[in-house]
Amino acid sequence: MVFARSEQKGSPVSDVEDLTQLVLRERQARDRGWWDWMGEAYLPDSTVGLAWFRGSGPEFVQRCRQVDEHGAQVAHHVSTPVVHVRGDRAFAEAGTSVEVRTAIDGVRADLVSRARLTYRFLRRDGEWAVLSLHAVHERDSLTPALPGQTPSIRPEDVAHRRSSYALLAHLLQRWGVPVHDDQLGDDRPAEVEAFHLGVLSWLEG
Repeated sequence: MVFARSEQKGSPVSDVEDLTQLVLRERQARDRGWWDWMGEAYLPDSTVGLAWFRGSGPEFVQRCRQVDEHGAQVAHHVSTPVVHVRGDRAFAEAGTSVEVRTAIDGVRADLVSRARLTYRFLRRDGEWAVLSLHAVHERDSLTPALPGQTPSIRPEDVAHRRSSYALLAHLLQRWGVPVHDDQLGDDRPAEVEAFHLGVLSWLEG
């Protein structure tokens, strides 16, 4: 399945630019703690589905705020989104590295989780806003912040986890955060394909 190559013909270039900036501003606001700006990106009836959260867009903003207040160091490095526009509907996908500085039994370590963030947008009253946000997980890795140290995670600790986000799920569990094991991931390509077919159907109305 591929998106038609002509999806942006006849669409104002400003729509693509506006949606690109909306994705980047939403992630920037999340990392900087600009919660009011982050909240403005989401429709009241929007939905978010991630490994650690499922709920509405406004609830997601509040949960992110709570996570930051507990001292988590999270940074999102986002590539330029690919945007598809159909009238007042749009879809964007952006490759993303989520970096988390944490401590595992006293050893500082850096988790890097690679994913593709997928956004659906609606234009209401002339303004674009996020209708849904989901992640397609690719892989993750964990390295010590200081060479010579070893975080106390063994292969058997994550053997039962999904390969596309095994370390992320393990750390979330250590933090007492419930983990959803049915997330989209490259280890389940049929589910990812079905998701994109659904998005394409929605995009075409």
